[in-house]
Amino acid sequence: MPESFFPMIARMRYINRWGLMRNTQPENIQEHSHQVAVLAHALAVIQNRYFGGQVDPGAVAVAALYHDASEILTGDMPTPIKYDNPDIQSAYKAVEATAEQKLLSMLPEDLRGEFEAAVTIPDPQVRALVKAADKLSAYLKCVEERKAGNAEFRSAEEQTYAALRDNPLPALDYFMDRFLPGFQLTLDELQRCGEELSGQTQLDLITGKDGQAQ
Repeated sequence: MPESFFPMIARMRYINRWGLMRNTQPENIQEHSHQVAVLAHALAVIQNRYFGGQVDPGAVAVAALYHDASEILTGDMPTPIKYDNPDIQSAYKAVEATAEQKLLSMLPEDLRGEFEAAVTIPDPQVRALVKAADKLSAYLKCVEERKAGNAEFRSAEEQTYAALRDNPLPALDYFMDRFLPGFQLTLDELQRCGEELSGQTQLDLITGKDGQAQ
């Protein structure tokens, strides 16, 4: 019988997030997990470089790639429901843990140990970085929706930003202070910033070299 773990992981792209919200641009958990991996890796690097961290950024990035894998089996439960009360939250965590073990059981037995830490994230330092990146990714989704003129995400943006600022992780504050403003910019504005930082002409991403149509 064919092994089913990786074909199941590939189905992450069919699970949409923000199910209760009107989206201008739908987001699935595969897209979300890639962004969380990028952000979590960055937070790990920043934590190590500036704040005495000793975590493996690669392990953090891999854990982020798999952090929502259980939702292939459970679906994405909207946050207002998931955290409505302690009973629901506890029950969902149990369902989530069962789904993680179900996914791991789809691997050959001698490979399960190699993937267990990525799927279940038992290391508290890795988990803290992934959770921070997960929340950061949610905030960036809210920013993109607002930029597209969608007021549906206004309250979620405010609440998520407040939660991020309450997070004690110093790498998160560093990232937010230095990198979040850039997510408010347009492509042209980002490109001009890059030119100013590098001190040289950059390739125009729309029209071609040095802003001239090719």
